[in-house]
Amino acid sequence: MANTRPKVFEYVEPIGARVLVRKDDPKRETKGGIALPDAAEIPTITGRIVTISAVVEHDDDMPLRQYDKILFHPKNAIPVDFEPDNQLFVVPVEDVVAVFRRETNEAEETEEA
Repeated sequence: MANTRPKVFEYVEPIGARVLVRKDDPKRETKGGIALPDAAEIPTITGRIVTISAVVEHDDDMPLRQYDKILFHPKNAIPVDFEPDNQLFVVPVEDVVAVFRRETNEAEETEEA
């Protein structure tokens, strides 16, 4: 008798110039503290990179690393039906608009030297 249990995937690896992103939760409140109803939900297009493809990893011109917070255009993002809340998306690097970075103290240290 054949095993009819569904296969469970443990890892998703993007292929080509793509990254796997966990989308941030949508905002439920404005910066001023006003609660937003579900119908007025502001689309969230920020997220954290879960993993990057080998192409992106070996490309020195791509400043993307695992765990970076990014801003991306959601039009070409492909949802991955991997988790119940479906927050994972495969995003082409062309659709990554910005990477959020924090200033490091290294810049301050080099100015002092």
